[in-house]
Amino acid sequence: MSKAAVNPRAQQILKVLVERYIQDGAPVGSRTIAEESALGLSSATIRNILADLEDGGYLTSPHTSAGRIPTAQGYRLFVNSLLSVTPLENHAVQALKSQLDPDMTMPNLLQSASSLLSGLTQMIGVVALPRRNRIELRQVEFLPLSSNRVLVILVLNNREVQNRIIYTERTYSQSELQQAANYLNAHYIGKDLLDARKELMHAMQSDRDNMAGLLQTAMEVADKAFVSEDDKKDYVMAGQNNLLGYTKKDELERLYSLFQAFTQKQEILNLLDHSLEAEGIQIFIGRESGYEAFNNCSIVTTSYAVDGQLIGSLGVIGPTRMPYDRVISAVDVTAKLLSAALNQG
Repeated sequence: MSKAAVNPRAQQILKVLVERYIQDGAPVGSRTIAEESALGLSSATIRNILADLEDGGYLTSPHTSAGRIPTAQGYRLFVNSLLSVTPLENHAVQALKSQLDPDMTMPNLLQSASSLLSGLTQMIGVVALPRRNRIELRQVEFLPLSSNRVLVILVLNNREVQNRIIYTERTYSQSELQQAANYLNAHYIGKDLLDARKELMHAMQSDRDNMAGLLQTAMEVADKAFVSEDDKKDYVMAGQNNLLGYTKKDELERLYSLFQAFTQKQEILNLLDHSLEAEGIQIFIGRESGYEAFNNCSIVTTSYAVDGQLIGSLGVIGPTRMPYDRVISAVDVTAKLLSAALNQG
């Protein structure tokens, strides 16, 4: 049975089966479908349709049960053609708004969004931090402190102000720091922080012998000021333990594999980055992710924006047996409210 051959009656039966399986987590038999489909079909007719759907790759039969469960292909047809997205309840939306306070710092907003996604879906909420090549330097100032310390004031993307304290190899005067700031502001405003640092590194290495003291000062303070501990983090995550509620004993090995994948950040980031390259909600079901660790998971992602520019993405990771209608709503609303909070801040 090809996709084109899945007639409306078979689609309705598939819809009932997927919804019941998502709800109960147990294989669904023809009698249950006959009771819930309201199609007036006999169990024998339904069994024949289920057999056709199984032959078409939309269902499979666990050897321990006479019932059937959806395959990734079945979930894909369900999500693309049969799913009705349920809007979040008004009280849930208001709760999200209250906890995504525009007065919060960006890191706190992103962490809060991750936790809220986890709480709403009882799955794993992930928020990719803004892409570094999208964070532009707008202004930098240096103020001398005691004990070879310098206070760095960074203005990023016209809205975010960060204060950092760095430790330098020697004590710099106010005049030296002012000259360094002037140099950086003259040459690197509008560029990405890490690109600015790389350009300075290249300039210093290519002309080391003739390097003026001014550029050496700028290099040292910029090298440390433009990189913080936060730069080592690419995403924030919450709710990893929520998957335990969906996991049976024989699935613990798969769960272990999934947690191993969480240590390989690039896999998650690559999936989240897809939502920056396509509009709207993106859904990866099972092997569609391209990563073996996620073969039994679904990932629902979308992007968030500042000043109309997509700067990052967020999503939910859970079992393929997830309530897609509610997860999609949670991801969509959270992204919109996070964008609104970032723009108001």
